[in-house]
Amino acid sequence: MIALLFLGILAAWLCWRLVYARYWKKDLSVRAEFADGWVYEGDTSCLLEEITNDKILPVPALEVRLAMSRNLEFASDAQTNTSVTDQSYKRDIFSLLTRQRILRRLPFVCRRRGYYEIKTAGIVATDLLSGRRFLTEQAQNTSMYVYPAQIDTRRIAPVCQAISGMVMTQNRIYPDPFEFSGIREYERTDPMKHINWKASASTGKLMVNQHDSTTSAEITVFLDVEDTAILKYEALVEESIRIVSSLCARLAKAKMEADVVSNGRDGETGELLRYRLPAGAAQMQALNQKLARLITGERNTVPIRELFRREKTSGGSGRTCIVVSKNRTQELERELAAAVKEGTGVLWVLPVLPKGRQEEEETPRGVTVLRWEVG
Repeated sequence: MIALLFLGILAAWLCWRLVYARYWKKDLSVRAEFADGWVYEGDTSCLLEEITNDKILPVPALEVRLAMSRNLEFASDAQTNTSVTDQSYKRDIFSLLTRQRILRRLPFVCRRRGYYEIKTAGIVATDLLSGRRFLTEQAQNTSMYVYPAQIDTRRIAPVCQAISGMVMTQNRIYPDPFEFSGIREYERTDPMKHINWKASASTGKLMVNQHDSTTSAEITVFLDVEDTAILKYEALVEESIRIVSSLCARLAKAKMEADVVSNGRDGETGELLRYRLPAGAAQMQALNQKLARLITGERNTVPIRELFRREKTSGGSGRTCIVVSKNRTQELERELAAAVKEGTGVLWVLPVLPKGRQEEEETPRGVTVLRWEVG
């Protein structure tokens, strides 16, 4: 009897071993998905994790392995079983019964702009009776953009005012959306978007906002991400990208068009960034995606002075150029000063370290320089 019992147990063990080895991954699925298609730098998002065992055979010990960028930092309550090296590796153990589904939300903070993907999920199942481990992978298809953080409107306002001062002329063509100059009564030719409803309610008459006017100036924004010196200033480069994103958002919202040119390459196409930003706040999505994918710190980056020279020769006078660059070189200063002499308005937004850590330098003649302290 004991021998028969032993043989029965052995037969059951061998049967389980064969069945488990053959069917453990049947109707077993792992799906990882970012909760948001895009967020801004510094925002919090979630990773949605769904593990489904849609069969009769249970899976008592299942390890799911996910890897994503270390720039996406799991919140404290989601850091269990997480290790961070070149990437952030998440390993969790699950026990799934018959036809069971497990859903989890793993919050994380987006520490840096970028384009992030999860392409695979590693799966390790352990047969508790035999101790054998089975490994497989399942393809994942989820991605998320982290856009550059937006600058406080109070900080970006001086840049907008400087741009307005450059494009405003005596020959007024259309209202400058940056320059509010008063309120007057509504006229039949006024667009409805200029109506000041609060003032209209208090006076009993339709009143509209009145703006100063500007010419139809061509605006080009130059973004310099070159950082090839021995001492790296990554914080200044990243702040430059945030400035350009925030400034272009203000221009688009104010119905102003602009060309955006950079010596940084698109991580998807490998080409230098060049984008024509149409008027309208809804048009910022495409530019922010390009800025999120922008590669910085390359050794063979084209100097911004060369890009500026090409644009200067291809365009005419009367243009307004905004250069966002931390690199104060004599060659760039000469290019900007020469452009001013030829009738081009030049505004240089210069990201700098806090006072005391970077020396003051003489401003190029004719070039408006706004120092932007990065703390």
